[in-house]
Amino acid sequence: QVQLVESGGGLVQPGGSLRLSCEASGFTTEKYVMSWYRQAPGKERELVAFIIGVSGKTRYADSVKDRFHISRDTATITSLQMNSLQPEDTAVYYCGARPSSFNYDPDHWSQGTQVTVSS
Repeated sequence: QVQLVESGGGLVQPGGSLRLSCEASGFTTEKYVMSWYRQAPGKERELVAFIIGVSGKTRYADSVKDRFHISRDTATITSLQMNSLQPEDTAVYYCGARPSSFNYDPDHWSQGTQVTVSS
């Protein structure tokens, strides 16, 4: 059974950092595209970043480029390092997975974790 469990959310001050981790069970991610999305109150869910398992290629939303970094830490753990966090980064963050070498639209989702950036 495919399952994604994430951890690492919380409250952080502006300018701070957080690291989110997403652990896969039921599969390993080398043939998957792993992604991070977020949804702020009153807004649609948006793509933050993705990583293609087979190539290691990554892509980021313009709003997080140069501040966030996605990585495959192990065969089952994908992380999102978030630096220089700002209040506009406040959202529920989700990780997603799709068995593909190019399509990042997830087939599977995590439960979501709250990230709040506030002083």
